[in-house]
Amino acid sequence: MQNWTKTIVNLESSIKNVIEILEYSGVRIALVVSDDSILEGTITDGDVRRALINGISLESSASKIMNINPIFADTSISKEKLLLQMKQQDILHMPIVNNNGELCGLETLQHLIKNPSYDNPIFLMAGGLGTRLQPLTLNKPKPLLNVGSKPILEIIIEQFISAGFHNFFISTNFKSEMIKEYFGDGSFWNVNIQYVSEDEPLGTAGALGLLPDNLPNLPIIIMNGDILTKVDFQLLLRFHNEHEGIATMCVREYGHQVPYGVVEIEENQIKKIIEKPLHKFFVNAGIYVLDLDLIKKINGKLRIDMPDFLLKQIDKSSINAFPIHEYWLDIGHMNEYQQANQDILNF
Repeated sequence: MQNWTKTIVNLESSIKNVIEILEYSGVRIALVVSDDSILEGTITDGDVRRALINGISLESSASKIMNINPIFADTSISKEKLLLQMKQQDILHMPIVNNNGELCGLETLQHLIKNPSYDNPIFLMAGGLGTRLQPLTLNKPKPLLNVGSKPILEIIIEQFISAGFHNFFISTNFKSEMIKEYFGDGSFWNVNIQYVSEDEPLGTAGALGLLPDNLPNLPIIIMNGDILTKVDFQLLLRFHNEHEGIATMCVREYGHQVPYGVVEIEENQIKKIIEKPLHKFFVNAGIYVLDLDLIKKINGKLRIDMPDFLLKQIDKSSINAFPIHEYWLDIGHMNEYQQANQDILNF
C-alpha cells in the first residue's frame, strides 16, 4: 500500500501518539520498529481499545501494549498468496519484512479487496426537534444543517457508503418532508434509502419497532443523525460479530477534573488530600449495533431510549462496549456546531 511509512512508531512513542497514527493513517494499525528498522511489534485498534478499558495511561509507551509476535510476510510473496493467507488467518493487516527482519511495507485486506459490500441495514435517527440549536432549527431539521459544505446527515451517509454499506433507513419526525425531499430514495448516491416516520417521538430505540418485517437476518448499525466522527464502521461491525453479543454500544472516555483538593476524612481526622483529582468514565457515544432478534422486541408503539432498552437486556444477554478513540463530536449545542464547522476542514 502507499504511504505505509505513516504507520511507523518507535518503542518509546506514547499510546496517545499511536492513536493519532491510527486515526490519520487510515489503516488502523501501527508498526513498532527499532532504531535500525527491525519490526518489533504491531498495535491495532483492538490493542488500544483494550488498553482504554484497562485504564492504561495514554502517556505510556507503545511497547506496553504492542503485540510482540506479529504475523508478517516475506517480500517475495505474491499478492494472490498474501490475500489467501490473510483470509485463512482472518487478519486485516500484514507487515512485509525482508530476510533481515527489516520492515519493508504493509498490505491490508481492504487494499487487496478493493470494493467491500455489506447488506447490513443502517438506521439513522433524524427525528429530533433540535431545540438547543435554535434559531438555526426553527425552519430546518438539525440533520440538514450544514457542517462545512454539506448537511451533517449527508456526511454520515457518505461515510457509510465509503465503508461499503448501501441499505439505509432514516427515522423522521420534525420537518420530515425536508429530509425526504433532500435524500429521496438514495439513487443519487447509488444506494437504497427508506424512511420510518414517527407520528410521535418514540425515543432513540422506539422507532426501531417501525422497521419493516423483511429485514435480512444481519446486525443493524444504529446511529444518531447529529454525530461527526471518524469511527471505522467496518471495524465496529467486525468487533460485534467477533464478540458474539446481542448488542454493542460505542462508548467514549470522559474525564471530569475536580477543581479543588479532595479531602478524605475518617472520624474527623484528615487521612488524605488529593489535589484536583481526575475522574474518568465511559459515556454513551450514540452509535450501536443490534442483532435482529433484539430489534424484534421493540413494538414501535411506546417511547423508549436506547440506554433504557439495553439496560433491560443486560441480565438476559451479552452486551459489549466498543471504546472509541477516534474523533467524535455530538452536535447538540451551538458551540459544538461551531466546533464541527471548524473540525470538518481537517476531515
